[in-house]
Amino acid sequence: MITTKQRAQLRARANALDATVRIGKGSVTPEIIKSADEALEANELIKLAVLNNCEIDIKEAAQTVAERTRSDVVQVVGRKFVLYRKAKEAQHVLKPR
Repeated sequence: MITTKQRAQLRARANALDATVRIGKGSVTPEIIKSADEALEANELIKLAVLNNCEIDIKEAAQTVAERTRSDVVQVVGRKFVLYRKAKEAQHVLKPR
């Protein structure tokens, strides 16, 4: 679980990110989960985009991907959302509490 201050810090960092994973018509598939999981391990902080042809609600998609990748939803804005998960080899994205 991340604190409010850490969430604010992550939101600021996420502004400069481009969407790494895009969720389309197929909704949240095992391939999407695998891509998000790999991206989280490599970067700790990723942005995902939900395309207009996707039938799933953006908040539902964010929650589903977060649960399946064991990550935290940092923010949901428009058709995009940001996830954070501490990598096994710490990259020090967050400052200590």
